[in-house]
Formats: sequence, C-alpha cells, structure tokens
Amino acid sequence: MTRLGSMDPAAIAEYDPADFVEIFKERPAVHRFPGSMAGRVQALAATVQRDWNADAIAIWTRDHPDGQEVLRRLKGLPGFGEQKAKIFLALLGKQCGLQADGWREAAGSYGQEGAFLSVADIVDQESLGKVRANKQAAKAAAKAAKASEP
Repeated sequence: MTRLGSMDPAAIAEYDPADFVEIFKERPAVHRFPGSMAGRVQALAATVQRDWNADAIAIWTRDHPDGQEVLRRLKGLPGFGEQKAKIFLALLGKQCGLQADGWREAAGSYGQEGAFLSVADIVDQESLGKVRANKQAAKAAAKAAKASEP
C-alpha cells in the first residue's frame, strides 16, 4: 500500500482511524465506501497482528490445516462471512497454490474447476467475461424466480 508506506498489519491497525479513512478517500478511492472499508481493513489488520503474529499466510499454513479448517479460520476474520470465506479459499487454491486437503469441497461451488463464479476464476479478459456472464445469469434467474412468487 504505497499510500501508507507499509503493508505491516501493526502499522495499519495502529494508524489513526480518521487519517486512515482519508487515505482510502484519496483519488482514486480505494473503495466506493471508503469510511466503512477503512474500518474493516483496520479490524482485519488488528486480528492478523493479534491472532496470527502479523503473518497473514499463517491463516492457511500454520499446523498444515485441511480445507475445512482454513475455511473456519477465514470465517473467523472480521468482514468474512460464509461466501467471502469460500471465495477467498477458492482463490487460494486456484491461484495461489494452496495444497490443503479438501479445499475444493470446503470452498463449495467456488472451488469447482471451470466454474467461473468469482474473482477466484479470473485470470484474463476471457475469464472475467465468463464470471460477469455467470453473475448476470444468476441475477436474472433470481429476478425471474422472485417475479413468479405468489
């Protein structure tokens, strides 16, 4: 993070919250909701600092966890619900070389090979197009299902 000058979890967690929000607001903004996202990032950094000795990689490597354990650990992080944890687990497995037994099963549909459901599947423009098309199809199906409800 060039704006802050460090990716160290302690530096992020200990940064003045108001000043951290201002960093997120600098153009181009880090997120469309810079205030809430800045708080989430600081909470995540504090958790990594406190619970993982400032080593984010330990979340998926310490004590050689299986896929279900990595998923459990990810869901324990601030801002990570079921879906985000599964997507992140799929990203680790598909693009970062995670070898944990059962990671595909733990990631659910996001872990399926050739699924094109999330950022875990995006490696180029073509795969980005496939993910976008799948998301649009899912939204259309949900809208149609809602319209057919009594």
